[in-house]
Amino acid sequence: MEKELIKKRFELMAPLLNERQLRLFVAAEALALGRGGISLASQATGVSRPTITMGCKELLDQEANESAKNSLAVRVRKKGAGRKRTVEVDETLRSDLEGLIEPVTRGDPESPLRWTAKSVRNLSDELKKMGHNASHRMVADLLHEMDYSLQANRKTTEGSSHPDRNAQFEYIHGKVKQFQSCSQPVISVDTKKKERVGDFKNSGRELRPKGNPEKVRIYDFEIPELGKVAPYGVYDQTRNAGWVNVGTDHDTATFAVESIRKWWNTMGLQAYPKAGRLLITADGGGSNGTRVRLWKIELQRFVNESGLIVSVCHFPPGTSKWNKIEHRLFSYISQNWRGKPLVSHEVIVNLIASTKTRTGLTVKCELDTKKYPKGIKVSDEQLRQLNIIRDEFHGEWNYSMHPQPA
Repeated sequence: MEKELIKKRFELMAPLLNERQLRLFVAAEALALGRGGISLASQATGVSRPTITMGCKELLDQEANESAKNSLAVRVRKKGAGRKRTVEVDETLRSDLEGLIEPVTRGDPESPLRWTAKSVRNLSDELKKMGHNASHRMVADLLHEMDYSLQANRKTTEGSSHPDRNAQFEYIHGKVKQFQSCSQPVISVDTKKKERVGDFKNSGRELRPKGNPEKVRIYDFEIPELGKVAPYGVYDQTRNAGWVNVGTDHDTATFAVESIRKWWNTMGLQAYPKAGRLLITADGGGSNGTRVRLWKIELQRFVNESGLIVSVCHFPPGTSKWNKIEHRLFSYISQNWRGKPLVSHEVIVNLIASTKTRTGLTVKCELDTKKYPKGIKVSDEQLRQLNIIRDEFHGEWNYSMHPQPA
C-alpha cells in the first residue's frame, strides 16, 4: 500500500520537478519511511538506489543545503542526460533473465538453473556467464519491474477425474435426503491424519505471554513409548454431532468398523431408537476403501449384531475432500488444537472432545488402546457368504449389507 502511494505521488510530481528536485523528493520519501526506505522508494519510482542515497546525503547535510539555497544557479542536467540504465543498453538482458526463470516455457529446457534455486545471486552469476553486466541488486529490481515475486505452490489441480464423478455426487446427495426424510441416521466416516504424541510442534498460533512461546522439540522423531494416534471420526450429518475414536494401533478395517460400532452403541442408538437402516458415506480408499475385503467382512458382523441394514456410498477416487466429515468435523478439531503440542493421549482426547462451533457442533471422544493387527486375509469363500446387495448404479461404490440368516 505504501509503495503504491509513493508511486502515485512520484507520477504526479515528476513533470513539475527538475533532476535535482526529483532526486530530493524521492530521497525525502525514503527518509520518511525509515529502515528499508531506499529500496522501497527505488522499487516504487524506478530511481536507482545510488541516486536516492546521494539525495539523502544532500538532505541530511545542512551546510550543503544552506549553500544550495544561497547559490544563484544550481547545475541541472538536461532531460535524458546521464548514464543509461544497463537494461536500456543491453537489449537481451530482460529476455535472457526470463529464460533463466522459466526455462521450459520461455527459455532453454536444459538451462543450468532448471533444477537450481533461482536466487537473485544465482541468476546474476548465470547472466554474467552469458556476457551481461548484472549485479544481484539489478536482477532484483528487474524481477520486480517484470512482476515476478516469490510464491508458494497452490493446490488447484485435482488430476484426472472419473467420468461419473458428478453423477455419483448427485446419487449420494439423493440417498442422504432419502434417509433423512425417513428419520434414518446418516453418517460420514474417515480417519484423520495420524498425529505424533509428545511435545512436538503443532502448526498454528496460540495466545501466550509475549516472549514466552511454548517450548517443543527441534526434531520430529517419534517417541517410541508414546507413538502415534489414528483418530477415526464419525459425523452425524443430521444432528451435527461427531464421535472420534482415538486408536493407538494400526488403522485397519477392523478398527474402522469398531469405531462405527462404538458410535452406534454410545450415541446412535440413543439418538435413533427406531432406526432400521443406516447410511454411511465414506472415501474410496483407506481402511474403509471400496476394495478392502476386511471392511465388508467386519461391516457384516456389525450388521448382524445391530440388526440394521447398512447402506454404503463411497466417494469417487480423488474426491475425499468432498466428504462432509472433512470440513464439518476434522477442520474444527484442527482449529481447536492449533498451536498446542499433543503431549499425551489425555490431552488429545480432551482437545477433541472440547471442539465446538457456533452452529452447534458437539463432539465426543474416546481412547481406544486395543490391538488391530494388519495383514488379515479374507478368502473368496468368506466374500461369497456376505449378504450384500449392490445398487444398479456403480455397485462397487454403492451397496447395502443385510443381516445374515441365523
